[in-house]
Amino acid sequence: MTDTSDTIPPDAPDAGANPNSAQTPEERIASLEAELAEMRDRWMRAEAETANVRARARREADDARQFAVQKFATDVVEAAENLRRGLDSLPAHQDGEGALIVKMREGFEGVERSFIGLLERNGIVRVDPTGALFDANLHQAMAEEVTDAHPPGTVVRAWSHGWTLNGRLLRPAMVVVAKAPPLEIVGG
Repeated sequence: MTDTSDTIPPDAPDAGANPNSAQTPEERIASLEAELAEMRDRWMRAEAETANVRARARREADDARQFAVQKFATDVVEAAENLRRGLDSLPAHQDGEGALIVKMREGFEGVERSFIGLLERNGIVRVDPTGALFDANLHQAMAEEVTDAHPPGTVVRAWSHGWTLNGRLLRPAMVVVAKAPPLEIVGG
């Protein structure tokens, strides 16, 4: 083997030496301060991004917890609507009607009150739109009714109630909307 130490001149820079060694101490301090400022900026941005990811994950978890039962809630609402339709189909209370019929009607109404209360405790709320202004985000117009008794665009009656789950629309109300009567042209 040959000795290469005599081929490298003694005043040549070391290959592993820092290239910034030719800088003055002030230049080196300025360079390090700039590098520190850049690292601090990167760190702050990374912290902000981490906070955003945590907040987004928290919101998504809350939404999942609140609305995971949406399909089940829709099915349960259908059962509540069927119960109401059954109650509505019973004949109206009449004087002299049998005690058994009265007790059955009262029993079914009690079951409905209890069922609606249970739904409300779990974030499922029935909304009666009668008398409200028609809102396409909450109501589904099934018919229009010409009337002077209600302002145009008002819900005259509901064929079915609207339902929400924790404030989010679960099922729109099917409604009949008031329509102004046609203007009569006075002949001349």
